[in-house]
Amino acid sequence: MSERKILLRIIDVVVVIVALHLLGVLFQFNYFIIKEEQWIWSVVLAVYLLFFATVFEMYNLQRASHLIGTMRSVVTVASITSFIYLLTPFFTPELPENRIQILYFYMAVTIPLLVWRSVYINFFVSSKFNKNIILIADATDAAIIAQSLQDVDPNYKIRGFINTSPEFVSGHFVGLTVIGIKAAHDLIENKSVTEVVVASGEIEGITSNLYRWLLELVENGYSVREYSQVYEEMTDRVPEQYLGKDFYKYFPFARNNQNRLYLVYHRVFDIIASLGGLIILGLIIPFVVIGNLFGNRGPLFYVQERLGINRKAFNIVKFRTMERDAEKSGAQFAIQDDVRITKFGKLLRATRIDEIPQFWNILKGEMSMIGPRPERQVFVDQLSEKISFYEARHLVKPGLTGWAQVKTKYGVTDADHMRKLQYDLYYIKKRSIFLDIRIIVKTLSTILFFKGQ
Repeated sequence: MSERKILLRIIDVVVVIVALHLLGVLFQFNYFIIKEEQWIWSVVLAVYLLFFATVFEMYNLQRASHLIGTMRSVVTVASITSFIYLLTPFFTPELPENRIQILYFYMAVTIPLLVWRSVYINFFVSSKFNKNIILIADATDAAIIAQSLQDVDPNYKIRGFINTSPEFVSGHFVGLTVIGIKAAHDLIENKSVTEVVVASGEIEGITSNLYRWLLELVENGYSVREYSQVYEEMTDRVPEQYLGKDFYKYFPFARNNQNRLYLVYHRVFDIIASLGGLIILGLIIPFVVIGNLFGNRGPLFYVQERLGINRKAFNIVKFRTMERDAEKSGAQFAIQDDVRITKFGKLLRATRIDEIPQFWNILKGEMSMIGPRPERQVFVDQLSEKISFYEARHLVKPGLTGWAQVKTKYGVTDADHMRKLQYDLYYIKKRSIFLDIRIIVKTLSTILFFKGQ
């Protein structure tokens, strides 16, 4: 998690708790005053606030930098947080007899958040908070790496570039200033640079002098980080530049892929979630049947062979959302605004209802709640020829939802599929309970805002 996201979360909670406590002290607002025996109220409020703020994407840095969208999100989150907090008196204070205090409570949650987020946009997003770095990279990769960092965060400024390629290649330094170790050290000493990012794949390029200088920086408390680590923290995906290089050097698997405790938790969670999902399926299926009769006019379910873990084939089950002859011209990827999708099918996809029958696949162990989406054999063969490590998606069970699904849209071009693979590999590399929770929360956001595809 980036420092800026941590900052947003911490201050969101602090400004709300402090505002409520001051309101209680100054105006005898007894509904919410932090006391030694009532500290749990603050914890519950913080949990509610952080949960709903995450669902409504208040910690998406791109969205958090725009005033209008942020203000809307703050009002929505404050409203839902206050409502849920007031409706759970077992964990929170009993409702006050003076109902005006409920309004005060809502205002004390909303106004501080609005003020703090306005301050953040006006100051923390400004160029005053540029992160100046020195890049150490090969000449052939420097410009691409520099552009990839600045595409993700325009405030990431590269003040100098140390070339590690044994042969100095011209024409690769657009917008970059080539410097030596002494000039780089002067920039750090003058506090013009806050971090050194190492992106060199040439072992010979890291000379003994450069290596000693980097060690000296680390010993003196300066930040020296590897490029893939920086990129993954900023984008939540693995760098495209390293997908074609040494597999074991740049893509170590998460220990949780072999951690028995994590795998048991994952399977137990899958079973519980699938049983709940099948109960939901039983409740909604009469409505889907009626909608299918009028909107789809054909078979209710759609069964298709997909590849699972270790490329083992299985039949995935979904509610049908396309016309019956959708692939009369051969297999093809679904695209945004696909004309083959029926009107009722669009509703099923937007709400993700079409995916609910897959809980049966999860219960059988063919799928998991979270993982890369299962793909068809014909598409796997095509994409494996074009994209390095595409087969790595089959190292874990495919999922009903996944990191790529909540972070990207449909894959149409090779570049789109490359982007989705970057997210899938990031999940396999960083797989953990915390990342699973993030995916579930983002999936809820997708459902709430009808962003399914």
